[in-house]
Amino acid sequence: MNILAYIIYLFITYLVTVRVGFLFFRNGRVYILGLLKGDVSLTDFINKILLVGYYLVNLGYAAVMISCWSEVHNWLEMLTSITTMTGRILLTLSVMHYINMALILLIKNHHFKTL
Repeated sequence: MNILAYIIYLFITYLVTVRVGFLFFRNGRVYILGLLKGDVSLTDFINKILLVGYYLVNLGYAAVMISCWSEVHNWLEMLTSITTMTGRILLTLSVMHYINMALILLIKNHHFKTL
């Protein structure tokens, strides 16, 4: 049962990570470009770093969650485990998103103070 739970969890995590990462990358570029007043090179640099960091955190978090997974004995435990682990990664993604937005704002303020 654990192998099936891992496969389902990794599939859900993959879909969420890739889809949300692409949306952040595409839409975040426009947002960052506005914050940095049209500085395209800095915007692209920051956007790529955010995407790589996002993927690395998600891969690492998914691996840690699987290593901490307790044994599943029935379908109800499997559903509960998958739901709990998926919820944790979604909460982590949302916190990470808001931290990134705060850091972008700080970078913007620092970047234009030095100009």
